[in-house]
Amino acid sequence: MDAQTLRAQAFKALHERAGAFVIPNPWDAGSAKMLASLGFEALATTSAGYAFSQGRADGGLTLDETLSNVQAIVAATDLPVAVDLENGFADNPADCAKSILRAAEAGAVGGSIEDATGREEGPIYCFEHAVARIEAAVTVARSLPFPFTLTARAENFLHGRPDLADTIRRLQAFAEVGADVLYAPGLRSAEEVLAVVRAVAPKPVNVLMSGGLKLTVAQLAEMGVKRISVGSALALAAYGEFMRAAEEIQTSGTFGFTSRSMPYQKANQFFKG
Repeated sequence: MDAQTLRAQAFKALHERAGAFVIPNPWDAGSAKMLASLGFEALATTSAGYAFSQGRADGGLTLDETLSNVQAIVAATDLPVAVDLENGFADNPADCAKSILRAAEAGAVGGSIEDATGREEGPIYCFEHAVARIEAAVTVARSLPFPFTLTARAENFLHGRPDLADTIRRLQAFAEVGADVLYAPGLRSAEEVLAVVRAVAPKPVNVLMSGGLKLTVAQLAEMGVKRISVGSALALAAYGEFMRAAEEIQTSGTFGFTSRSMPYQKANQFFKG
């Protein structure tokens, strides 16, 4: 059995066992190695984090650029890697679904497709079209020789449309056409999280712990959440500290930040071998 199939089976098993697991979001091979060293069992890429590292805004990368980064992350660790495929980098279902094949070729064993268009004038695909896109992606995922875990995302809350009823309607429809995991980033309260979990049960739910939602792993597990991600939060934490350090140099001419920095030898050790 090849390495990708073993990773795919391990990733699938994480969604089937009891309790919740955290899937942190590296933005490059280096951050992936550091996360793997802490004992996390799987990784998921962050489109925003990688875009920032390339001097771009979120949504400013191509599929080729995204998958090149995925290949580097897959090569960096032995962990299962799922890829943030944004909206599949295409509007129509067939082309959107092709991104699943490309992700698998890059070494990913899972990936997410969202119902956001990337256009300010109409940020969310209409219901029927959104469902057709997920259905096409499921068909392609099932054609692969290993269990590719497909996550379907309902993006209302990230685009100024905090409509829980419509979000749940979309997630339920995505589940009906075969999505493996359901995900509504931007939920604002424990009550909304619990409503989503109950509405799509027994399908596993991913919850984004970034921004305003303040819950613990234990609390989310008790609600029945299966998977917990952090999106761009780790990348933003790193960039935040970088900016605070640079601002200290520029504004005060001091270097106090070095007392908080990771020692060179410890950092270098992550990347040996």
